[in-house]
Amino acid sequence: MDRPGATLLLMNPSTLSPDRLKRLRVICLAFPETAERVSFGDPNWTVNGKGFAAQKGNYDGGRPSVWFKPAPGEQRMLVAADPDRFFIPPYVGGKGWLAMYLDARKMDWAEVGELMEDSYRQMAPKRALKVLDTKVR
Repeated sequence: MDRPGATLLLMNPSTLSPDRLKRLRVICLAFPETAERVSFGDPNWTVNGKGFAAQKGNYDGGRPSVWFKPAPGEQRMLVAADPDRFFIPPYVGGKGWLAMYLDARKMDWAEVGELMEDSYRQMAPKRALKVLDTKVR
């Protein structure tokens, strides 16, 4: 895509409020070597070409959510602990991915950030993790 704004033409209309999508973008793009791309009409965040988060639910009647890969062992635990907020998404749930609804009245953005970091850490190359760990200290 060489034309500025061409990516926006390919995106599904978002069910997520613009301010929440902006916050999610800020979180995901703060990690080293990340990029945003559109896949199946939805914003996705990648590191080194590997997806670590996707904002989904962008269809008529859909609930906005973010799909990500939690730390090992957390998928079923989080769903069992809070099924109103977490669910196992279709297609990628069997590969350990989890989804979190983003339409709660009040969002815990620190928690969202921690979950996105867990997902990022599983997909990022070692060189990017070194940069991240240097930033975090």
